[in-house]
Amino acid sequence: MTDTPWWHPHRHADRRPALLARNRIQAAIRGWLAEGDFLEVDPAALQTSPGNETHLHAFATTAIGNDGAPRTMYLHTSPEFAMKKLLAAGEPRIAAFAHVWRNRERGARHSPEFTMLEWYRAGEGYEVLMADCAELLQRAATAAGTRELRYAGRTCDPFASPERLSVAKAFRRAGVDLLATVTPHATDRDALAAQSPVRVAEDDTWSDIFSRILSEKVEPTLGIGRATILDLYPVAEAALARPAADPRLAERFELYACGVELANGFGELTDPAEQRRRFEADMDEKARIYGERYPLDEDFLAALHHMPAASGIALGFDRLVMLATGAPNIDAVVWTPVA
Repeated sequence: MTDTPWWHPHRHADRRPALLARNRIQAAIRGWLAEGDFLEVDPAALQTSPGNETHLHAFATTAIGNDGAPRTMYLHTSPEFAMKKLLAAGEPRIAAFAHVWRNRERGARHSPEFTMLEWYRAGEGYEVLMADCAELLQRAATAAGTRELRYAGRTCDPFASPERLSVAKAFRRAGVDLLATVTPHATDRDALAAQSPVRVAEDDTWSDIFSRILSEKVEPTLGIGRATILDLYPVAEAALARPAADPRLAERFELYACGVELANGFGELTDPAEQRRRFEADMDEKARIYGERYPLDEDFLAALHHMPAASGIALGFDRLVMLATGAPNIDAVVWTPVA
């Protein structure tokens, strides 16, 4: 670390090559999107609801109406709700480079404000997104002038075909029979705790234990040498994804390189009643853990009645640039880092 501010001319000169690579990568991705007939859209960041996942924390603000009445609004944690409304409106292929905000997140791989690349394909299965990811890794590496992605001493060949690995198989490698602890509508906390290779506290939920095993025993092994697509999450860990052939699982995958999560993709859930049920369950859990809850976006739930079958994905653009340039942290590839 250095006490020299990022804007100091000497430090900026050191940072500038990675920032120019960022611009080239973004231009290359925009070229790929244009080739694929994606329409680039610009979703509003100020929303009624920032998202309804238990462990996502938003920045709130107060909007004052013309009548002087205050209204709580939020900076979005993802452009997802707005973009799905555009799918409901009839747009078949859309993409956005969106600034998003997440509170309680700061570190080498996290910034409270960052850039998310999100894209959707109406009428196409989520496996197509896996092919998209493989192509984007290659385009990003080529634009950065590199043959490998690098982070924390790990490397990944972006030109090699990604490994596709189910969450259940990844957990088996860690000595855990995950599927023995889930049903389509419930999870067995004690069954997972009994198998856990990591510490378990008395008040840990099934989700807490799952997340700790994933972060400590699974994620560090993913995307080493070549990218990994971690596929088929339990339904309990995929609030916005439709069920898979096995009803215990959902059409959700994550892309990893160098042990770093880069993207999160779904076969999108379009059942408004089921989506409402999941949101309410997540907000009940958020209230239990953090003492707060976010409102549901009723306009989004109404739009789901009109939304076609679709697949969608969100990719952390700054993280992709970080790996393509071998940067040590996310601030090194952001033009003006958050203070």
